[in-house]
Amino acid sequence: MTANRRFRSVVRIGLVQVGTSYDGRGREKHTAACTAPRCGFSADYDSRAAAELTARTHRCPVR
Repeated sequence: MTANRRFRSVVRIGLVQVGTSYDGRGREKHTAACTAPRCGFSADYDSRAAAELTARTHRCPVR
């Protein structure tokens, strides 16, 4: 089953986009996802600071 999320507060840091959404239980989640082709990195976090730190330190293995 796919998650249909409506993101808000989307910001781009390098190749990684960070967005905020609500999960199925109504809790706020922050997602960091790399937009580079064939990278496939994405992760969910409870805090915005953790997602932005991950975006700043992500090194794409595709390059």
